[in-house]
Amino acid sequence: MEIIKTKKVRAVNSQTLIVTVDLGKETNTGYFRCPDRSESKPFEFRNNRNDFEKMWLLVTKTQRAKNLKNIIVGFESTGCYGEPLQHFLKDKPVKLVQVNPLHTKRLKELQGNSPAKTDQKDPKVIADIIELGHGLTVIIPEGAAAELRRLTQARERAVKRRTALLNQLQDLVFISFPEFLQVMKGVKTKSAQHVLRHFKTAQDIVEQGLEALASTLRRVSRGQLGMAKAEALYEGAMQSVGIREGRIAVTLEIQEMLCSIEACDSLVNLLEREMSHRLDEIPYSYLILSMKGIGKVTAAGLIGEVGDFNNFDCAKELLKHAGLDLFEISSGRHKGNKRISKRGRPQLRKLLYFAALGTVRKGGVMHEHYQRHLQKGMKRIKALVAIARKLLCVIFALVRDQSEFVEGYQEYRSSQLLKRAA
Repeated sequence: MEIIKTKKVRAVNSQTLIVTVDLGKETNTGYFRCPDRSESKPFEFRNNRNDFEKMWLLVTKTQRAKNLKNIIVGFESTGCYGEPLQHFLKDKPVKLVQVNPLHTKRLKELQGNSPAKTDQKDPKVIADIIELGHGLTVIIPEGAAAELRRLTQARERAVKRRTALLNQLQDLVFISFPEFLQVMKGVKTKSAQHVLRHFKTAQDIVEQGLEALASTLRRVSRGQLGMAKAEALYEGAMQSVGIREGRIAVTLEIQEMLCSIEACDSLVNLLEREMSHRLDEIPYSYLILSMKGIGKVTAAGLIGEVGDFNNFDCAKELLKHAGLDLFEISSGRHKGNKRISKRGRPQLRKLLYFAALGTVRKGGVMHEHYQRHLQKGMKRIKALVAIARKLLCVIFALVRDQSEFVEGYQEYRSSQLLKRAA
């Protein structure tokens, strides 16, 4: 099976037909360019199978008419809009490439010496970039890796929704019962949400009484919260300065938000269980999990974003894929500071950053490395980014060498010497 990874495409030659597409939500704009500099007029086609087949028929007709051997299909990396077309073309005899939208923006004046940007002009600019050799191959995950990518994206969306709901809930609770937030320290805990669900207002707490409130807190928190917390909350309810007028709508919205938060929690749990199942289908997943501080959710997300670690030749390629490759802007005597490019996959960088947070704590596998960075005067955020880079390189080495991480030695050894438990 051919190894596919994101790398520069310089395969444009005298036998190559360049096909470019400016992607859209409803309508795409296609364009052909032949080696003899002949070209087609930009044409439109919609995102459905019938139009995809018509577009492909035009491609094959042009290829036969010009007697060309190779076809490159290129487009901007514009999120989800290109995925249906990519999956339609992935089994066709073409090479799929993508270009950075920043390159399109900066090179648009090559066409007509004008800063204009239109759907008719963009595919021609994309063709210019591909001819210059700056297109990147497209990674389309398959099997368990594809499922892990979708699961990771779904979990991220669910977590964002839950965070937004919690923020809105806190605002509404402040309006109706501000003392609640002072006693319970927020609305994120299960105990706080349970009290809000069963005691809708401060007046409900007063009417139910101290004993009922203490019993509820003790049961929900499994004994962690007792009479002292109940007394503080009851006293706050007795003297609450929350609004009295217009409270019905606020109460109804609080109850609806609590239901939505519970639904988000259930979805996140379901997605994490499915991620765990799919992770078992990846043969090298246990190597990544051998690092203390890398959990199943993180490992599943990393594999989903990368696709397959075995498809990369070196750690440098992987760092570039993540947007963690370094660059500097220097001129003459001025030497700029090194920064990460942020040109890769943002979710991959986010996963590695949070993994770095977990490994630099006292007793973590990267604690000593992190402290050395700080002692050299590096800022904490930059030190964490450096650890994220190191983590990705270590994970790549573990998968490449089929090795498990050995804690305490900051190294790994061959899995042939480490027999896994039956």
